[in-house]
Amino acid sequence: MAEDNDFECISVLQEHTQDVKMVIWHPTEELLASASYDDTIKIWREDEDDWYCSDTLEGHESTVWAIDFDKTGDYLVSASDDKTLKFWKNFPNNNQEGIDAYRVHSKWKCIHTLGGYNSRCIYSVSWSKVHGRIASGSGDNVIRVFEQDKSFQDDADSHNFSLVASVSSAHGVADVNCIQWYPTEKHSNWLATAGDDGIVRIWRYVE
Repeated sequence: MAEDNDFECISVLQEHTQDVKMVIWHPTEELLASASYDDTIKIWREDEDDWYCSDTLEGHESTVWAIDFDKTGDYLVSASDDKTLKFWKNFPNNNQEGIDAYRVHSKWKCIHTLGGYNSRCIYSVSWSKVHGRIASGSGDNVIRVFEQDKSFQDDADSHNFSLVASVSSAHGVADVNCIQWYPTEKHSNWLATAGDDGIVRIWRYVE
């Protein structure tokens, strides 16, 4: 039995074949997502006190550095060394879109790829749970903010997100390693970044 103020390892998840770069919990369900150097994202679920991989998301051509859910948990965004952001949707069983979801749990499918903005690897991405904007930080030293188009549709050929703001040389010549929106309404336009320069910066998005 674990002692007070101690931790007990309850599961070891080993299906990734290379380094795991990030894990994140689903906002409402007992579900975990992980991103890896093996170019995949894995979805993990609990089953009788153990955890198993219920889905593997493939599509990136290089390391997946970061992932984040939207506020509903129905969508996931991923950031990669292949210089793209990918958007994934959770399709339930017996869905009208015809996605093969034959298993007990739903299936995730890439519905849109956002590319052409970055000249180097995207290291971090944050999807605001308040206003829905997406911020990314990358090896080209630029912060970028994307906003969802009002005519959002699950169409891989449509540009569902548009660039609405960017900051060049956000950390001088250093990579932007991590980026996070403030989590609540009070300061929802605040953004924090961390860089290779050893500095944390706090920004305010001005509409």
